[in-house]
Amino acid sequence: MNTVLFWFRNDLRLHDQPALHAALTSGATHLLSVVCLPAADETTPWGFARVGPHRRAFTAAALRGLQAQMSALGNPLLICQAPPATALPQLAQAVGATTVVCEDIAAPYEQAEVAALRAAGLQVRAVWQSSLLPPARMPWPVDQLPGVFTAFRQKVELAGITPAAPLPTPTRLLPPPDVPAQVLQAVGAGQGAATTQLPAPQESCDTRSSFPYGSPACDGSEAAALAHLAQYLARKLPHSYKATRNGLTGFDYSSKFSPWLATGALSSRQIYADLKTFERDHGANDGTYWLWFELLWRDYFRLLHLQYGAALYRARGLSALPPDMHNAQGFERWCQGRTGEPLVDAAMRELAATGYLSNRLRQVVASYLIYDLHSDWRAGAAWFESQLVDYDVYSNQANWLYIAGRGTDPRGGRRFNPVKQTQDHDADGSYRRMWGTI
Repeated sequence: MNTVLFWFRNDLRLHDQPALHAALTSGATHLLSVVCLPAADETTPWGFARVGPHRRAFTAAALRGLQAQMSALGNPLLICQAPPATALPQLAQAVGATTVVCEDIAAPYEQAEVAALRAAGLQVRAVWQSSLLPPARMPWPVDQLPGVFTAFRQKVELAGITPAAPLPTPTRLLPPPDVPAQVLQAVGAGQGAATTQLPAPQESCDTRSSFPYGSPACDGSEAAALAHLAQYLARKLPHSYKATRNGLTGFDYSSKFSPWLATGALSSRQIYADLKTFERDHGANDGTYWLWFELLWRDYFRLLHLQYGAALYRARGLSALPPDMHNAQGFERWCQGRTGEPLVDAAMRELAATGYLSNRLRQVVASYLIYDLHSDWRAGAAWFESQLVDYDVYSNQANWLYIAGRGTDPRGGRRFNPVKQTQDHDADGSYRRMWGTI
């Protein structure tokens, strides 16, 4: 018997799964599919949970859906309540495996996880798959990535680079090996499975939420992700995307692809393929182009990580600026929505209550923390990591660097005037009233 371990990370789906395809075609006769849940008591350097209740609950829904799909194909997902560096070597030894296949994630925390497995003697095949466009097809080496997004986008479009077609969902999986009961207990399999069955917080169905992830339409599963993509296209919403994307509240003002993209329940290549079919059948316009534009931004943030890696996580980022001072009391008021600035407070209350926030308001509150409260941008990035159901390590880090003026943008930081933002986006006060700040 030849067993390969497949470690699910931020790719909780079966459609368009190059890493899983690599495991299935590796020559192995058996497949042990594993996911490792983060510890409930893991904290950030700032003293709060690294994964908050909203994000944990949304990921649990994605795992329930994945478990159901995999069980139907005869290979139930093993959900471990243990770090990968603990669980995977024990499982590999128990089933006689030497190789782990997984998604490649170019961020320091995730790279350290892979390094720990290799240090334990495992062979790890990490497959790059989260970007729309493969880095190897870019018209420049990774270390020569253009320093601004516009130049990147123009060169990509001029070169005519397009994504690969999404891979189909496998119709069969390799059989699983037998894992001794004592090993399952050691890796927290029972506890992990039970954790994913816990009910979502009551706030997950808050009627004020722009993404009520406790509702069937916003469930974290791959099935819900694909159904959402289908209905979004069927209602011809791509045509209006550019005009509505800066909205503050509601379900249809933006695509809402991001939560499922973040967990990997939805593939960006699948979105692109279905969008091109939509354009063929219904016509292209600024709205459909802008969805491609946003997917390119997502790729750019990934390529920045391939280029700069851990440097993006330094206090000074890529800049020569001195580290920020940290206003701990101001940061606490910001997290709680008690700064005294009504638009900022409304946004932070929405984030805490629902795990979601519009892109416009993410920029406003990030700017306010950095430039008005004079707090460390890294604390804000960590708070978003904890709270957002659509937390994406690449986009989160790069966007905070952009606002703080510590990334690649030569213009420096971006301060958003909260008074002007209020006039432009909530002139009638409806959003602030919804969250009780006026």
